[in-house]
Amino acid sequence: MSGTTSAGPQGAGTGRRAAVLGSPIAHSLSPVLHRAAYAELGLDGWSYDRFEVDEDGIGPFLEKIAGSGDDWAGLSLTMPLKRAVIPLLDGIGDTAASIEAVNTVVLADDGRRLGENTDVPGMVAALRERGVGSVPSAAVLGAGATASSALAALARICTGEVTAYVRSRERAAEMRGWGERLGVPVVAADWSRAPQALAAPLVVATTPAGTTDALAGNVPERPGTLFDVLYEPWPTPLAAAWAARGGKVVGGLDLLVHQAVLQVELMTGRSPAPRAAMRAAGEAALAGRVG
Repeated sequence: MSGTTSAGPQGAGTGRRAAVLGSPIAHSLSPVLHRAAYAELGLDGWSYDRFEVDEDGIGPFLEKIAGSGDDWAGLSLTMPLKRAVIPLLDGIGDTAASIEAVNTVVLADDGRRLGENTDVPGMVAALRERGVGSVPSAAVLGAGATASSALAALARICTGEVTAYVRSRERAAEMRGWGERLGVPVVAADWSRAPQALAAPLVVATTPAGTTDALAGNVPERPGTLFDVLYEPWPTPLAAAWAARGGKVVGGLDLLVHQAVLQVELMTGRSPAPRAAMRAAGEAALAGRVG
């Protein structure tokens, strides 16, 4: 199944519900971004909430909202639900299938649950917005679910080899397997060699907060582009050191906004979504947290 937009909600002018699910979820900026989009689009009756839902709870949650009588348009999913939800769906798009991860569920008017992945095209769009349309090689720091999305994005823009820096042989095998599946030549390297990654034209950091802090002192004199998927705390020590050297930095908020733009379009049927307003709302929310 591909192109779920055509199966999306048709009554975009009436009140509908959407939400982000995950565990933990209290930190999520998704409500801020989606609500800003609804306000800009004039969807006054639309609401967007957040719910703490784990892998055991996703099935019951879907059943609950199906019988609630409310007019649900869609769901955003974060960890640990991106793979757990797949058996509960009626179909998933090609991108989601390629990495076995769904971050968007469109609740169609005919009752079907349709899964998509906006992380991958969101990464590509975030890079292109900063002038990165193609690179000859790249490095990926980490090997989790976000790393597989990064490989799928690199399949679209990287013309050569990707080196994945990981902590175990098992993770190395996983990344090589994803590379074969996605058509990306992947070489695995031990995490102890991570400082070498920073010489790549494009470095994608997919690790949790604090993991790359020790690399900040290894930024080369003339760095290429760093895509650090974190948005809080921001900037990370690595991103700050990278920018101080004059390198191009793409951050987690860039990714969050671009993937949310695609989610809004899928759920509301309105295109284009108001990216500038969504970004401004996200920046204001982060500034408020810091303040």
